[in-house]
Amino acid sequence: MSKNNTLFVGALAKGLRLLRAFDEAHTDLSLTDLVARTGLDKSAVQRLANTLHLEGFLVKDSETRRFRPSHAWLELAYVYFWSDPLVSLAMPRLIELSQQLGETINLAELSGDHIIYVSRLPCKRTGFAATIPGRRLPALSTAVGRAMLSTYPATERRHAVETWPIGGHTPRAITDRGQIAALVEEATEQGYAISRDQMLLNEIAVSAPISGPNGRATAAVQCSVSSHSWDDDAILRNLLPALQDTANAISPWNGRRT
Repeated sequence: MSKNNTLFVGALAKGLRLLRAFDEAHTDLSLTDLVARTGLDKSAVQRLANTLHLEGFLVKDSETRRFRPSHAWLELAYVYFWSDPLVSLAMPRLIELSQQLGETINLAELSGDHIIYVSRLPCKRTGFAATIPGRRLPALSTAVGRAMLSTYPATERRHAVETWPIGGHTPRAITDRGQIAALVEEATEQGYAISRDQMLLNEIAVSAPISGPNGRATAAVQCSVSSHSWDDDAILRNLLPALQDTANAISPWNGRRT
């Protein structure tokens, strides 16, 4: 919706901008920090922050006067999971796949030109950051994003590759749009996507799309494994079939397409 729309509430938008100032690298912020990260003037930030504190969305340290997210954020996440039917549909299948492979399993959804992890089942080697739902990454930089994009018409795929943002998380991250275009087309032909060393060095991510009623995917299943434990043959022979079976089983339209 355009910000010039008569239904747009500017004050609410400013409050949401303040909440979005918090992330994994900025977990507690002073008023000065909030001013810098939001671009709002100090008076507005002070009013908004204290209102959000009184409404229970921010915790305010009585000594440092710094703010951090409150438990209300978890309550909102809880409601989201109940509101997304795909999560409840997918969870039994994801648990089964996790137990079968003994590896990290993720369910991701498309969020504009990014992907967001909505469910994460870690394995023994998984670090803390990879266990938390809600991480948002540029879709083009992930196997799961390219798997979803591969189900789109050719014109939409080309537009996405040309305009969507790209993120570099490791020295081996692919940032050339020509290479990314080739990977998306490869995923379109194969029906799955694989990335290596993109989020973590020595990590291989394999992803299969979950098709919607029109064949387009807005979600996908991903398995992340160590290149020290899995080679290409083992991935194609043992991992990929199980991953694709899971993605097909999760699709609420599986077997109902005409």
